[in-house]
Order: sequence, then structure tokens, then C-alpha cells
Amino acid sequence: MRVTGKTTQPVGHHELCARIPIECRERTATEDAVKLTPVLWQELIAVNDNVNTAIEPVTDKDNYGKDEYWNYPDDGKGDCEDFVLLKRRELLDRGWPAGALLITVVKQVNGDGHAVLTVRTDRGDLVLDNLESRIKLWSDTDYQFVKRQSDVDSGRWVAIDDDRSVLVGSIKR
Repeated sequence: MRVTGKTTQPVGHHELCARIPIECRERTATEDAVKLTPVLWQELIAVNDNVNTAIEPVTDKDNYGKDEYWNYPDDGKGDCEDFVLLKRRELLDRGWPAGALLITVVKQVNGDGHAVLTVRTDRGDLVLDNLESRIKLWSDTDYQFVKRQSDVDSGRWVAIDDDRSVLVGSIKR
């Protein structure tokens, strides 16, 4: 995944940082990707599966009465970025470096915005997603990648140069 430089921080992340400042103060000294061992692979699978099955998908409007509100799904409900935050926190608690666990904004094939967790590994950038049970390489998804957290500063965001041709389905006439 190639990044092209600094970009704007999503408003929901900005508000999260105002409420929970530690979320935006994590610094990673090295830009090295995590060496993905069989044990770490199993951790990724377990965290992805556990969070995806434990949280009830609910929009921010229904859950908080706001169009956009990033939060940990402590009430057992949340939307995509809430899933991402919980997955990130669980992996951080297991010792994963913050610079390898990046909140990422993508566009779905239908044009809707979505958030996933990108995990930087020596085997490629992996995507943990609440809409997909399988962990995939970012390049094997149908998403258009827009921006993500910086791998050295959790409060900064960088633009993603996603020049892949994303396939769009069509109906045969």
C-alpha cells in the first residue's frame, strides 16, 4: 500500500482524539512491518472473529443519535469504525505495535465510506473488516483505499495511492 503524504483526519477520529487524547499520541519508532508468525496469524484470526461476532452492527445515528461518532463499542453495538477501534485495542493489549495497526478509510463498490483495520506485516498489508470474516490482503479487496493513520504517529493521517482497477459488477442486458 503506497502512501503519498499527509491528508486530513476524519472528523470522527478528530473528535475521538479530543475525548480520548491517548488515541492520538502513540508514536512508533520504527516503520518495520510485523513479522507474521503462525502464532500472530492465529491472534489476528481470533481477534477478528471475536469482535465481528461480539458486536451488533448499528449505525451511529441509531446508537448515538449522531451521523458520525467514533467510540469503543462498550455497549456491544457499533458501526465499522467502532469494530476497528476494538480490534486495534485488543491487538495493542496483546503487544502488537501501534504502527502496524492502522485505522483505514475506504470506499465500498457502492460508493459508501467504510473503515477497516489495516495490519502491516512482512507478508503484506492485511485487512480486518467487520463486513468480511476472512482476513485478506488489501489488494485482494474490492475497496478503493482512501487514507489511513500514519504508521509513526497515530494522530496523523496519510493519503493512499490506490491505483488498482477495482472491478464493479454489472447486470447483463
